[in-house]
Amino acid sequence: MALRVGDRSQAARNGLKEKVLTLNTMNPCVRKVEYAVRGPIVLRALELEQELRQGVKKPFTEVIRANIGDAHAMGQRPITFLRQVLALCVHPDLLSSPEFPEDAKRRAQRILQACGGHSLGAYSISSGIQLIREDVAQYIQRRDGGIPADPNNIFLSTGASDAIVTVLKLLVAGEGRTRTGVLIPIPQYPLYSATLAELDAVQVDYYLDEERAWALDVAELRRALSQARDHCCPRALCVINPGNPTGQVQTRECIEAVIRFAFEEGLFLMADEVYQDNVYAEGSQFYSFKKVLTEMGPPYAAQQELASFHSVSKGYMGECGFRGGYVEVVNMDPEVQRQMLKLMSVRLCPPVPGQALLDMVVSPPTPSDPSFVQFQEERRAVLAELAAKAKLTEQVFNETPGIRCNPVQGAMYSFPRVQLPPRAIQRAQELGLAPDMFFCQRLLEETGICVVPGSGFGQLEGTYHFRMTILPPMEKLRLLLEKLSDFHTKFTHEYS
Repeated sequence: MALRVGDRSQAARNGLKEKVLTLNTMNPCVRKVEYAVRGPIVLRALELEQELRQGVKKPFTEVIRANIGDAHAMGQRPITFLRQVLALCVHPDLLSSPEFPEDAKRRAQRILQACGGHSLGAYSISSGIQLIREDVAQYIQRRDGGIPADPNNIFLSTGASDAIVTVLKLLVAGEGRTRTGVLIPIPQYPLYSATLAELDAVQVDYYLDEERAWALDVAELRRALSQARDHCCPRALCVINPGNPTGQVQTRECIEAVIRFAFEEGLFLMADEVYQDNVYAEGSQFYSFKKVLTEMGPPYAAQQELASFHSVSKGYMGECGFRGGYVEVVNMDPEVQRQMLKLMSVRLCPPVPGQALLDMVVSPPTPSDPSFVQFQEERRAVLAELAAKAKLTEQVFNETPGIRCNPVQGAMYSFPRVQLPPRAIQRAQELGLAPDMFFCQRLLEETGICVVPGSGFGQLEGTYHFRMTILPPMEKLRLLLEKLSDFHTKFTHEYS
């Protein structure tokens, strides 16, 4: 796109050479990308932290970043076994130290044997270390009750995000009315909308039913699909289970219905299952799409294309910074699978320490190992505390007039609905802000609590939400929920 005349003459008047890259000449798709989880509200939170450090007086003493599912940043302790093995892999001289249990040493040696030059510092093959892919396959087989998994269909990745982007790149094609459409749940995790904007694909929204605890309804999928077919070519359907930001856990019946729908309509299925360890609600259970698809038998099991994603960033591990994850593909065209490997090879390989960490997550200590008891206890404690925090969050919000929160059945977030008075909505419009963004900005400035407005995830017209992680330590979470409820009451009073 050419520079506007005004831009050129202004630069020329200043005797400056034109910049090759300007907002007008850059890739327009990148300008459309938005990522609410690290958006303007988070940048302001960083500024406030800086001001507090400089001694600027605020109505609060610390900024609480409840905007992102970053467990360790919120004070969760790393799982001992994971870090012991990783320490041994990073610094093999420690293998002679009596400080480390024997099973951790055996595990580290096994991983190092599989690395180039026996070092985590060497590149691996692009799809990930073969030994670790075999361990992932065995994990999937155990998880799914014996259904086999083929290591050749498993690709390790830089967190689940990178694998999701890779699969979307394979799917996106066409222009005009033949442009690829991708169905994504609303509310959604902004990785999807951001990637589709960057790839210039068409985002096709299907709404989860808030009145039924964020249930996924096939009738709504049908509505979204038939409307989309007027202006694009829908080719993929994304499901996030357990849900982010909504925290719902899909029933087996629902997953079967989604698979039948995708099969009948010729859609590639993408199952984002990174919260599979995070299920808290009584009666809720995680079923993988792979397991349900296989057990449905022909024609589905033999034909329906599926990519499912998992990661070390969530669960009980919370090891976001190591960027470890994988995708398993089912019924993918072998030629396309080769193209996928080619695409991954351009990026060389996923971080090898992240691959090592993933290996421990998919094959944790067994009952005969010295580390077993401590590992089990630490894992149980993390998940039990998350379950208690999920309950507390739902309870406190639902006791607050004007806030309504569905049960947090799984994952790490609540997505409560807030009533905002008409005058607050009007004031937000005057400021050029989404009403829930206005609410979240005021919340941050007056309490130091950083949450993400629902408009960053998508929501039904006329409803307002925010996403808040349930990760802060119990006492801090209780205080945060009370401050948030008090603020809502005060805000409502101010604008009523």
